Amino acid sequence: MADQFDPYREALVVEVDTRWPEEYDNGRSPRCPEWAQYLHEHPEEASHLEYVRLPTGFCRRIVVTKNDIQRMEKSCSMQGLTVPRPKP
Repeated sequence: MADQFDPYREALVVEVDTRWPEEYDNGRSPRCPEWAQYLHEHPEEASHLEYVRLPTGFCRRIVVTKNDIQRMEKSCSMQGLTVPRPKP
């Protein structure tokens, strides 16, 4: 279940995790690392955000959704950047 963006938990994030849809080869597409970095720099924009409790704080897990991908593709095309495509 997705959590709401929480500034308190954000202050306690000690680890990050990004889960990708299968069609994006679990994040191995060329732009995925950049997109993951962007999403973790702006977690309030992620469609599916989870805070997983750890002994020392929280892990911020972002499950990338089609809405996230469409938003980033639109942003890339507006900037003239190459957009990764899912495996056939």
